[in-house]
Amino acid sequence: MKIEFWSDIVCPWCYIGKRRFEKALSQFEHQAEVEVIWRSYELDPSSPRLSGDIIEGLSKKIGRSIEEVKQMTEQITALAAQEGLEYRFDIMKSGNTLDAHRLIHFANSKGLIEEVSELLYHSYFTEGLPVGDVEALIQIGVKAGLEPIETRNVLESDMYTDEVRADENRAHSLNISGVPFVLVGEKYGVSGAQSADVFLQAIRQAWNEAHPISFVGEAGNQCDDGNCLIK
Repeated sequence: MKIEFWSDIVCPWCYIGKRRFEKALSQFEHQAEVEVIWRSYELDPSSPRLSGDIIEGLSKKIGRSIEEVKQMTEQITALAAQEGLEYRFDIMKSGNTLDAHRLIHFANSKGLIEEVSELLYHSYFTEGLPVGDVEALIQIGVKAGLEPIETRNVLESDMYTDEVRADENRAHSLNISGVPFVLVGEKYGVSGAQSADVFLQAIRQAWNEAHPISFVGEAGNQCDDGNCLIK
C-alpha cells in the first residue's frame, strides 16, 4: 500500500506530524508492506535564500505582535516536546527550501531519504542551521551519508528541481493547500499534524478496504455475543 506525505522543512507542524505518523506506522500490523513516499511542498517559493529573524518575519506575515508570536512559538515548542522534539525558535534561520527539497530527492536516489529528511528537520529546528544555505545543506547531506563532491555538484546545479515541481503539481491537482498532508492508499487524506491514532485509523481503514476478507463455508458452530448454541 502506498502512502504519500507532503511537507516542508520549515513547517513546525510538519516535523510534529512526521513524528506522529511514524509512531502510527510503527504500530501498524502490515508496516512491511507499506511504501512511504516523501513529497516536496514549498510553503513560500518566493522567499529569499536566507531570511532574517524568524519571530519578526512571522509577526509581519501573519499580522500579529512580536509578543503574540512568541506566545504561539512557545505553545508549539511545548507540543513538539511531547513528541520528543526540541524546537529552538530563538536560533532558527529560515529561508527558501527548494535546495533542501532537491537534496531530499537526491538522497532518495541513494537510498538515504529517511536519514537526510530527519537530519534536515533536526538541523533546522534544533541546531539553527540555515535551511537555504548550500554549504549547510552539504554538511547535512554528508553527515547523513551522501558523498561530498556529488552532493555539492547537485546543489550547485538545478538537478532534481523537476522532481520537486512534480510533487507540488500533484499536490495542486489534489487541491492540497497546506502541509503536512498525508494521502493513504490514494483514497484517504489526512490534513495537518493529527494524532498518531488518527493516522493509524486511516492506514488501517485503507488497508482493510484494499484487503477484504473472503469467507469460505457456511456460518455456524460458533459462539458470539456471549452465547453458544448447540444444535
